[in-house]
Amino acid sequence: MSSSGSVPRVVGSLKGVSAHYLRKEYADHLREYLWGAHFWSPSYFAASAGGAPLSVIKEYIEQQKRPL
Repeated sequence: MSSSGSVPRVVGSLKGVSAHYLRKEYADHLREYLWGAHFWSPSYFAASAGGAPLSVIKEYIEQQKRPL
């Protein structure tokens, strides 16, 4: 399989497993926050940082303008 197919598969797996455990533990509390019957929205974002240290990525994100 090509590498382009592995990111959606990993993200789907992470969303599925985490939703299962969160629903099991916090079902009553989470109900008002769901997208219909879904815990996660169907979208996701993945990017490569070329091996930059997390401290550099964190600083970059913190310096971005926030919506008004």
